[in-house]
Amino acid sequence: MNSDVANFIQQNSPDGGFLQSPQWRKFQESVGKKTHNISGDGFWANIIEHSLPIVGKYFYIPRGPVMEISKSKCQISNQIPNPNDKIKENILELISLAKENGSGWIRIEPASSEILEAIKSNTQYKVTKAPHDMQPRELFVIDITKSEEQLLSEMKPKTRYNIKVAQKHGVKILVKKNIDEFIRLTQIMAKRQGIATHPGEYYKKMCEDCTCLKMYLAEYEGKIIAANLIVFFGKTCTYLHGASDDQYRNVMAPFLLQWQQILDAKEAGCEKYDFGGVKTWNMEHGTRNNNSWAGITRFKLGFSPETKSTEFPGAYDIIINPVRYWVYRRIQKLKSAI
Repeated sequence: MNSDVANFIQQNSPDGGFLQSPQWRKFQESVGKKTHNISGDGFWANIIEHSLPIVGKYFYIPRGPVMEISKSKCQISNQIPNPNDKIKENILELISLAKENGSGWIRIEPASSEILEAIKSNTQYKVTKAPHDMQPRELFVIDITKSEEQLLSEMKPKTRYNIKVAQKHGVKILVKKNIDEFIRLTQIMAKRQGIATHPGEYYKKMCEDCTCLKMYLAEYEGKIIAANLIVFFGKTCTYLHGASDDQYRNVMAPFLLQWQQILDAKEAGCEKYDFGGVKTWNMEHGTRNNNSWAGITRFKLGFSPETKSTEFPGAYDIIINPVRYWVYRRIQKLKSAI
């Protein structure tokens, strides 16, 4: 991918565009996924092919397609789309590729409602909200072009305090890949929280194939007690995965890990730091107990409480084969009722 394409992806992706990068596409292929790409004037889509029992294949475009949008260009009004419009041509190519590969639908994740409407107005196929989102609908992305002193001053007092607690405990931050320790910590975390994580081989392949990925480790009294996987892509540093040993929670290592990652991202020339997914709606409406993301959301927001989260429309499906898609939705409803 040349620098012009890289710049296009980054400039038109609120999350920095890593999930549309060649590194992420290469990683998906390394774990056995078939991928495709469509690119054109103001359009980029790395596509991952998925397959489900009974209903077969569908296309998934993580955080995409990436599109350069202006109202004059997209024709999001009720006017008949111009047959020569580049958006229409790219969407037609995308649908043609899906048909050729036997995909029943295309799952997209537009960056904005404007892009979503542009896609809807430039295809004859039905576009409907997916039964679930693939990626978080809210991301917490902060501006790290500010000085170190300003970043600290804008944190919640408790967050600043916890960083100092970790420093006083002598927590050391190491930047090196120790995949066995990372997997061990994810297993501890999964058991503690009752959640499913990726298999160990998934993380191993990620570390091998994503050249822009770094692993940060927190060491305390000779033991690795927390670890994060971080991606440096363009002007954005993204926190992908993290895990810690709850036995040492009083040491506050995750706070120091994030702070060191922010400092390193600044030094590397990044302008944004993406903490990943949050869910702020329930917290704002006083229903924290119903929000399983409440703890991690409070943790992340503590680094810049005045920053608003970045919101996405969520996942939508372009329905290519209505019968197969109907069967898929029925199966999804049955699963949710169990």
